[in-house]
Amino acid sequence: MDLNHVFTNPMVLHEIQMTEGPQGHFLNQRQAFSPYDQFLAFDNRNEDSKIGENASIQFINLFTKKVSTVYKLENQQNYGPGVGAVSFHPKENKIVFIHGLRNASEKRPYYITRRFAMQLDLDDDLNTFPLDARDVQEPFTLGALRGGSHAYSYSSDGQMVSFTYNDEVLEQEAQVNPEVVDLRTVGAILTNEPVSINGNVNHENFNGSGFAILLAEVTANPEKGSDQISKAYEECWVGKSGYKRQDGTVQARALAYLGNVVLENGEKATEIFISDIPDDLELLKIGVTSGARTILPTVPEGVKQRRLTHTSTHTYPGIQGPRQWLRSSPDGSKIYFYKKDEKGIVQIYSVSPADGTINQVSYNDFSADTSFDLSFDGKYFAYGSKESLYLTKEEDGETIQVLAAPKDLSHGLSNINWANTTYQLAYNRKVNSPEGPYFQIFTLSFSN
Repeated sequence: MDLNHVFTNPMVLHEIQMTEGPQGHFLNQRQAFSPYDQFLAFDNRNEDSKIGENASIQFINLFTKKVSTVYKLENQQNYGPGVGAVSFHPKENKIVFIHGLRNASEKRPYYITRRFAMQLDLDDDLNTFPLDARDVQEPFTLGALRGGSHAYSYSSDGQMVSFTYNDEVLEQEAQVNPEVVDLRTVGAILTNEPVSINGNVNHENFNGSGFAILLAEVTANPEKGSDQISKAYEECWVGKSGYKRQDGTVQARALAYLGNVVLENGEKATEIFISDIPDDLELLKIGVTSGARTILPTVPEGVKQRRLTHTSTHTYPGIQGPRQWLRSSPDGSKIYFYKKDEKGIVQIYSVSPADGTINQVSYNDFSADTSFDLSFDGKYFAYGSKESLYLTKEEDGETIQVLAAPKDLSHGLSNINWANTTYQLAYNRKVNSPEGPYFQIFTLSFSN
């Protein structure tokens, strides 16, 4: 199965507007499709930054266009609690999404350190439960987070959920201690590993159904030319079952992510890092500490963090382009990212997690300006530029425009998702209406 017919004999393709009405219909940038591509999950934001003001999570049936609300906050205010950025489990009828703290107030609103992962079970009367336990009261609880998680992504087997993280304990300490800084990092939740916190349960501190660990070490002031990073973010799981090392053995679990470094000349740049995770998940639970008021919980013993890209000698150093989330080939042999070529054009590149070899994938005469996604079989990238939609072959970098920019006044092409089992895309555009412009969901299917 492939899309060679689309490249050799360009088809007249028509996008289908799936939603309408005066509210946002905002897709996540990955895992928006249900396991068998019957549904899309979304929230009702009309601006990316407005999770704290959004109250509901919805589904749309792709065959009937019926929209259903599966979660709704009854006490939503402009300052919170807020929900959004929903991801589907790859195998089960479950979703996970950002949820602000239930005691959000005007004085303590939704914030990057005041949120958690809420999982909803569609086969259990829409039952919801926090994935990550939260504990900001000493003594801190092993396996609980002390701040806010977001940007969730299930591993292919659903046993782990990755996240990015900001720590409220450090954020509060930094207000009185100039030596302390809250730095963004990445981690994962071991699902089905319940955590009960040490202290009293309330809206700030609560139990979770998973054990949370951090997977990247960060430091406030990285040394010049070192592999130290001040920020870890926009992660992805490597392969459906990890990747093959240079010696032929398999690293079954690994998380790749962007990391901000300081080059020898003192300039900041973003590079790609990877954390190899031990096979024995039980060891992750005993090889950690819960941190203190001035330090983060530790990365578990056995996790190996290393740098994959070294681009300081390139004409345009660092990983650059529109906001992007890394993607991995299904076999884990390549991690894909945006970077500027020698002419300053944003292209798709790959790096090997085994040896750090970088290869250019696309050779366009234009820069992509949306995030990209990779098809389920690893053969095709989809992304946008100036409201037009493009496909690029992974094999040889051939690119075609599959959809020109709309002639009407719709805009804001974003959140491009490939389906899990078919060559179908879903994405957002803002569509003008008498009530104003609102994000709507569109789909585009490729068939003979």
